[in-house]
Amino acid sequence: MTTVTNRRMYTGYDRTMRIAMISTPFVSTPPRDYGGTELIVSELVEGLHARGHDVTLFATGDSRTAARLRALYPEARWPPTPAAEVQHATWALSQVTDADFDVVQLHSAAALEMTRGWTALPVVYTIHHPHVPRMSALYREIRRATYVAISADQRSREPGLARCRVIHHGLNPSRYAWTPRADNYVCFVGRLAPEKGAHTAIDAAAAAGVPIRVAGPVHPPDRQYAERELRYRLAAPHVRYVGPVGLARKVPLLRDARALLAPIEWNEPFGLILIEAMLSGCPVVAFGRGSVPELVEPGITGLIVASPVEMAAAIAPGGAVDRIDRGGCRRRAVQRFGAGRMVAEYERLYAELATESGRRGRAPSAVA
Repeated sequence: MTTVTNRRMYTGYDRTMRIAMISTPFVSTPPRDYGGTELIVSELVEGLHARGHDVTLFATGDSRTAARLRALYPEARWPPTPAAEVQHATWALSQVTDADFDVVQLHSAAALEMTRGWTALPVVYTIHHPHVPRMSALYREIRRATYVAISADQRSREPGLARCRVIHHGLNPSRYAWTPRADNYVCFVGRLAPEKGAHTAIDAAAAAGVPIRVAGPVHPPDRQYAERELRYRLAAPHVRYVGPVGLARKVPLLRDARALLAPIEWNEPFGLILIEAMLSGCPVVAFGRGSVPELVEPGITGLIVASPVEMAAAIAPGGAVDRIDRGGCRRRAVQRFGAGRMVAEYERLYAELATESGRRGRAPSAVA
């Protein structure tokens, strides 16, 4: 089946689109280590390029892509600063306005704010963050943009959006491995921040009598929390702290874990690590806040619990988590959260907007 046939099947639109994808200047695309937004941008760019679209990625010079790459900064600008984001966005949008694109996809709030005066080019903005009143006000003001919420829960917290579609994240399943038999440990992977609940995960593992491996960075705003709540917990005999992990270390960590613990204390807008675990055949045991009820299917890809006590009971040796079929978990995750599904949904949205704006794209070439 050709790329053109696939495109028509998914979208009803059989033209090649020219797509501008503006990532952030803070982390390379894809990221070497931490960077959920940039990982999704990479999956989207590579998927659209593979479908035959003409994609230009505006990112940092140390990014890697099969598509066309344009960069203002040769390397990622970490830690994030407003000045770097504004300069990156100003430069990228100047490149976009000088070229003939069919749609521009933004992942930068600064870039969105700069599109106020645009009248023709379709703009799509993906909301990667939790509800922030200041940002919600900006979204209501820029009504011509089409917004993508990454979960229905996130969408429900932005009632003022006139044009918004929910598209769950997706990842390339081939990057993740699974095994029918796990090791004896559970794990926590994520920012070591109070809302992520690493302290609760460590305590639940202790109560269950099981070892836990903890992976993740401490960002500057969370240093007091880490010192107060995590320093002594990470020194406990049942805990092994492995630091921040990129994909190479994350894959075996998730593959061999009995469960990923996510005792979140906020309304998580998505939770990329949840689907990474599921794609690894690793069940997720999480508190049911934010997007969790949309992502975790109890008994199939994990368990939703209401308290640390319930979490400990679920992960105790012989507990409910051990009765979940790891192969079935992996298969269901591939079905629901594979990158191909996500790319097809964005492609469909772009095609609708291109048609609506009168941009008919270019005649396609049949690529096997």
